Amino acid sequence: MSVSAATEKALREAMTRLVEGHPRFTDGALTKENLYREARVSRATMNRATAVLADWDTYVSEHGRRTRGESQRDAEIAELTRKLKAKTMECTQLQQKLDAAATVIAALHHDNEALREHIHSRSDGRVVAFPGRWRGEDHEVR
Repeated sequence: MSVSAATEKALREAMTRLVEGHPRFTDGALTKENLYREARVSRATMNRATAVLADWDTYVSEHGRRTRGESQRDAEIAELTRKLKAKTMECTQLQQKLDAAATVIAALHHDNEALREHIHSRSDGRVVAFPGRWRGEDHEVR
């Protein structure tokens, strides 16, 4: 026994809505229960629509039970996860550069303080070039 053309049409439209992720009457999961509920027919009526059920089973076996919306969501989550990992790596590299810069700034601050102390400790008012670790020379300036 088969179903009427109107019933088959209702089941195929319900199947399309479920597959595309636009259900009207169900939660959208790709289950046979949702198929007959989405089509607004009884389970027994759906069971008599063998051609529709064969198409349903083929689709589910090829594509799984995830809807397009779920697949898109999962793809978006995967892309956001990839971007987060890249940004985390970038932040780690920037933090390392910041730490290195802070070390250099601390060394320069220490040298600056030593220069000020050296200049302040001289009572004759002469300006003396600080022995530079970069130039490797020591000169007095009058």
